[in-house]
Parts: sequence; C-alpha cells; structure tokens
Amino acid sequence: MIKKIHGVYMVLAEARGQDGKHKKLGTYKTMAEARKRLRQVEFFKHRGKK
Repeated sequence: MIKKIHGVYMVLAEARGQDGKHKKLGTYKTMAEARKRLRQVEFFKHRGKK
C-alpha cells in the first residue's frame, strides 16, 4: 500500500508485523516512484510460485 505521510510517499506492507505496525518498504518523492517500487515488491513476492 502507498500512503502520503509528511509530504512523501511511503510504500508499506499490507500485513502487520508482530509489533502491530506495517513494514516500511521505502520512501519516495513522487507517486510514480512509489508505484514502481510497489510493482517490484509484488513481482518478487509472487515470483517462483506455480
């Protein structure tokens, strides 16, 4: 998921960790950069499954 926090776009994991928080997967200046990173995360998450 992508959220705008303090003027930057943060890519966060959908699932929450044991501490109840979402894992941060990067911060980006533009929405386009954040979407590109989210696509990369999803690609590697599903890679190798048949």
